[in-house]
Amino acid sequence: MEKAQEWINYGIELAKEFGPKLITAILIYLIGSWVIKKIVKATGKMMAKSKYEESLQKFLLNLISWALKIFLIITVISTLGIETTSLAAVIAAAGLAIGLALQGSLSNFAGGVLLLIFKPYKIGDLIEAQGALGVVKEIEIFTTKLVTPDNKLTIVPNGAMANGNIVNYTAEGMMRVDTTIGVGYGEDIKEAKEVLLEVLTSNPQVLKDPAPSVNVSNLGDSSVDFAVRPFCKPEDYWDVYFATLENCKLALDKAGIEIPYPHAVEIQKEG
Repeated sequence: MEKAQEWINYGIELAKEFGPKLITAILIYLIGSWVIKKIVKATGKMMAKSKYEESLQKFLLNLISWALKIFLIITVISTLGIETTSLAAVIAAAGLAIGLALQGSLSNFAGGVLLLIFKPYKIGDLIEAQGALGVVKEIEIFTTKLVTPDNKLTIVPNGAMANGNIVNYTAEGMMRVDTTIGVGYGEDIKEAKEVLLEVLTSNPQVLKDPAPSVNVSNLGDSSVDFAVRPFCKPEDYWDVYFATLENCKLALDKAGIEIPYPHAVEIQKEG
C-alpha cells in the first residue's frame, strides 16, 4: 500500500513538473501547424499571381513547409526542456554525410532550381543542349525530359543543363532554314535566283518578315551554289525544309535550268 502511494506521489510530482511544459508544447505544435498551413497557402497564392512555373511553385512550397516544420519541432522539443544543442549537431552531421553521398544529385537539384527560376526554356520549346535536340516535355527538379524529332525520350540531368550551352530555337518565335541549291555555270543566274525566290514566297509556311533570301554562296567546281534561306515558325521547320528542297528541284526542272550532277564517262578501248 505504501509502495502504491509512493508511485502516486511520484506521478503527481511529475505532472506538476512536466504537465505545464507538455500542455505548452502541445499548444505550440497545434498553433504552429495552423500558422504554417496559412503561410504556405498565402505563399502559394502569391506565387500563382506572380505566374511562377508550376514545378517551381511545388518545390518552393514543399521547401518552405518542411523548413517551418523542422523549426516548429525543434521549438516544441526545447519547450519540453530537452537540450537541443546536441540534436542540432546530430542533424548537421547527418546533413553533411547525406550531402557528400548525394553530391551529384544535389548538383542536379541546384541546377533544376536555377532553370526553374531563370527559365532559359519552358515546356514546348525546341532546344538543343548536351548533344540532344528535342522539344521540352517536362522540367523536373533533377532532370529535363526532351522528345527528339524521331520521337525518342531523352532525359538530361539539370546540373549539366544549368552549366552548359543551351540553344533555344523557339524563344525568338522563328527559325531560319538553311539549304544550298546548285545550278550549272551555263545557266542564267538571275533567272535561277528568281525561280528559287518564287518557290519560297509561294509557300504559306514561309514567313514574310523577315523576308526569305536567295544569294550566291559559292562558286564550286561544277556548279554555282545558292544559299536558299526562308524563315518559318519553329514547329514548321521540317515541313519548310523538305518542301524547299523538293519544290526548288521541280521549279528548276520546269524552267529548264540544270542542276549539275556527276556524269558517267564511257571510255572506249581501242581494239
